[in-house]
Amino acid sequence: MKLGPTLEERVRHIEDRVAIGELIARYCLVMDSRDVDAIEPLFTPDARVWSADGVMDARGRQAVIELFKGWFTVPGPSNHFTHDRIVEFDHMDPDRATGLVLAHAEMGRKGQPMLAAIRYQDVYQRCEGRWRFRERGLSFMRDVPTLQCHHGELT
Repeated sequence: MKLGPTLEERVRHIEDRVAIGELIARYCLVMDSRDVDAIEPLFTPDARVWSADGVMDARGRQAVIELFKGWFTVPGPSNHFTHDRIVEFDHMDPDRATGLVLAHAEMGRKGQPMLAAIRYQDVYQRCEGRWRFRERGLSFMRDVPTLQCHHGELT
């Protein structure tokens, strides 16, 4: 009878959580720097990126790269920030995990500063020794202009 995860399994999960956290951070940096060449290593060959509103739905790493290349022409400068995340490991497959990431992005759109609240629904896969996104779903919870202060008044 097995009482629980072994020490080795627990340490591996900690290391995997750190690696997945770094993957999520790299994604934000790639989006903000518009680094097309850095997209490929973030995703598995069979990756899918989709959005809850149906605007995005790319299947396969090359289609994901093309999707982001097009997306990079829409917003102005951006800064993505992640907050809380939940990662659950697949007990049947040690190279697979799912996650929910709460985030926001500050960006410019049509010359206007905007603030977007985002939830990412992820599937992570260890591929060629590295954690990568197998699936990344985006739900935009809010996308609003930021308030600006002008002579003490909010506009």
